[in-house]
Amino acid sequence: MKRNLFYSILVAALMLPLSVWAQQPEAGKFDWPYKVVNGTVVTEVPAMPAGQQTALGLTVPKMDVVRVAFVGLGMRGPGAVERWTHIPGIEIKALCDHEKERAEACNNYLKKASMPPADIYSGEDGYKQLCQRSDIDVVYIATDWIHHFLVAKQALESGKHVAIEVPSAMNMNEIWQLINLSEQKRLHCMILENCCYDFFELNSLNMAQQGLFGEVIYTQGAYRHELSQFWDYYWKKDDQDKLGWRLDYNKKFRGDVYATHGLGPVAQVLDIHRGDRMKTLVAMDTKSFVGRQLVKERTGKDEPFRNGDHTTTLISTENGKVIEIHHNVMTPQPYNRMYQLTGTKGFANKYPIEGYALSGKEMQAAGVQPDHENLSAHTYLSATDTEALLKKYTSPIVTKYGEEAKEVGGHGGMDFIMDSRFVYCLRNGLPLDMDVYDLAEWCCLAELGSVSMDLGNQPVEVPDFTRGHWNDVKGYRHAWAAPEDEAVTNASGKAFTEQLKALGKVYYETLEKKGEKAAVKALAAAKKKAAKARKK
Repeated sequence: MKRNLFYSILVAALMLPLSVWAQQPEAGKFDWPYKVVNGTVVTEVPAMPAGQQTALGLTVPKMDVVRVAFVGLGMRGPGAVERWTHIPGIEIKALCDHEKERAEACNNYLKKASMPPADIYSGEDGYKQLCQRSDIDVVYIATDWIHHFLVAKQALESGKHVAIEVPSAMNMNEIWQLINLSEQKRLHCMILENCCYDFFELNSLNMAQQGLFGEVIYTQGAYRHELSQFWDYYWKKDDQDKLGWRLDYNKKFRGDVYATHGLGPVAQVLDIHRGDRMKTLVAMDTKSFVGRQLVKERTGKDEPFRNGDHTTTLISTENGKVIEIHHNVMTPQPYNRMYQLTGTKGFANKYPIEGYALSGKEMQAAGVQPDHENLSAHTYLSATDTEALLKKYTSPIVTKYGEEAKEVGGHGGMDFIMDSRFVYCLRNGLPLDMDVYDLAEWCCLAELGSVSMDLGNQPVEVPDFTRGHWNDVKGYRHAWAAPEDEAVTNASGKAFTEQLKALGKVYYETLEKKGEKAAVKALAAAKKKAAKARKK
């Protein structure tokens, strides 16, 4: 029943036009300058402008209230709006989509939460108008892929922090512009990679950080999700468009265009740009069999299709580790978002089998008593041993947010954890879990992989996006506030949300009795009264 409902909702969402797509700009080209040095492709690294500082470990003053605007309310945006109504200490100030009706519909989530309605922006330039406001701290971007960068650039230039759905940047030009804007403006530019917050990934990261797997030397990640049931429902810009936006993008561009789900979680385990860095990649793909046929069936034309049915990228790191990433949205197969860690003392795997492998000696060294003496790392741990392992190594983030996340939802709860951690770091003045360099590293596989394959699978140097600071921080860690500080922040956030809901109650009760004009007037009066009370 729930599965059928999910597919009905997803198909309905895919039939809707994607945000601000009506006058779709041309997709950014893969044309970043490079040269070949001793058989390796080396791309240009722009010099950091004089006086500009790294954004590594970037913090901004604590936000008592995080004032957010959402741009893009087609597929993922509405779910984000709903999730944020469950987070204390936030205020949803504006909702924006090319289609006004969709933005207005999301105010129903605020009404359900007894929060005052947000202002509505729509049309091709709605996001530009929204970004001019001075009472917005964060712009949360969930548009189509091509508009991710356009909206983010506008927001950053207008002094707003940004959180961008994946893939957050489509090419090297966009990547370097976002890096420079984040560094220059001292503003957060966060990639919304939800898979870093799934329960298994968080718990495994905690185990790896505490040395349970020894030295993690090889990792795998993937996005293998056949989209045959969805291709016909991706929005088409006019009657002449037979492909829809996503199939058209895959037709035009080679490389792993959707690498972040697989790469993000394993990059955190390997401390990428926090003691290690991605150094060289080599990409390979199959011929486009399915993709090319899809175009032929829809257009009657047998045309070149750039994106191979299956793309594999191998990446070596400065410290001698290897990352293997896969992308396949074409061929029939079970859903597989591979997450695999191979360490010198242990192993973790998710999809198609979820589990851990450790020897009895390593289990005992970890302080966990195995349920039998002959435990071997050749097989997965039993349910009993896994339970004992998780009892000791459950991530503090899972402990803090896990139960509520399961209730609120969003891909099983990981979306809610991601949003909650984002707000937590902003309200406590901490570095974010994912910074603009993570965004760069996880999104660069598209263009760099395309270059590698176009040159006969030639090695490509992965640029140091930190420009010399990749080894400044020793080890990836989530930031936490001191318990006493966190308690104060939590209390103030709950108090603000209670006041906000009281204002919402005034608005909606007046709306029901006297109409919108009277409700707006009553809300303004209630806000004025509340402001006076806070000053006393």
